[in-house]
Amino acid sequence: MSADGRHEGLAGTPPNPDAALSVRGLTKRFGSFTAVDGIDFDVPRGQIFGFLGPNGSGKTTTIRMLTGTSGPDAGQALVLGEDVINHPERVKQRFGYMSQKFALFEDMTVEENLRFYAGVYDLSPDRFARQREYVLTMADLHGRENELTANLSVGWRQRLALGTATIHEPELLFLDEPTGGVDPVARRQFWDLLYDLAGRGVTLFVTTHYMDEASHCTQLAFIYRGGLIAEGSPHDIRRDAITEQVIEVSVGDVDAALDWLEREPGVEEAYLSGARLHAVIDPAAAGAGTSGAGDPAAVVADYTGRLQRAGFADATLVTVEPTLEDVFVNLVARAQQP
Repeated sequence: MSADGRHEGLAGTPPNPDAALSVRGLTKRFGSFTAVDGIDFDVPRGQIFGFLGPNGSGKTTTIRMLTGTSGPDAGQALVLGEDVINHPERVKQRFGYMSQKFALFEDMTVEENLRFYAGVYDLSPDRFARQREYVLTMADLHGRENELTANLSVGWRQRLALGTATIHEPELLFLDEPTGGVDPVARRQFWDLLYDLAGRGVTLFVTTHYMDEASHCTQLAFIYRGGLIAEGSPHDIRRDAITEQVIEVSVGDVDAALDWLEREPGVEEAYLSGARLHAVIDPAAAGAGTSGAGDPAAVVADYTGRLQRAGFADATLVTVEPTLEDVFVNLVARAQQP
């Protein structure tokens, strides 16, 4: 991690032609605004790579450069060993792309969508017949071949979009926030399909702002304001990114308790986590003047007493393992520091 909170990554090393994706110094500007700011990362083949960040952080812009639909202002990018910046045509038949809005023709039937994308990828009749059966089974659309796509539920459209993106059996699949607007059950079913693809050796590059989806990935990269602020496995990021103590607070008046925590000495960050509050505590600053200063149990006791004396008599506190949401909030706070 650099002094400004940016992840130092692989700067200074050449792109890796053996990786599914290898990026060095990738940069994209729109006028005076830098959407992607000199990022570096490698994605080994066969991984589920999660590219995480809030809306507007540079995720979609990065995908557009990696798929050859938008040229960068600086940097290098190898996709399946090919220079996608200078020769995008060499690799386009080898990857699939599923966009945020599901690139389907809603005024066409399921069958017509499948035939259209089979034509785009120039599938032979025999190969189309085989892949059509796979998609209809995977998407649970047998019997709906002649139904207009617009009449399908969001979950079915999502699976159909995945089917059209993989009908040519790509080696690499880009998925740009594919679960937006999908209910939790459909999201879980969709990730089961992604696991199946990964088990077949397909490399998956998934952008999302849902932190709970990050645990499904093999490797993660966090992007914020166009720059990478962390990279690694979910386990390693949780272990290394937060050295402070994370406390979960259950209290009746959540809003008032959050306002109090945000102003209390020793609390580095406080935020909602579901129906409870999470607070990132610097143990060295907490429990000052007590014999157990810095001890997790003493910190919990210290802040329980503080909250109760502040009028939150029902407050209960426990130490919890940092979630990826905790990690991201903490990393963003560091990146925002002058």
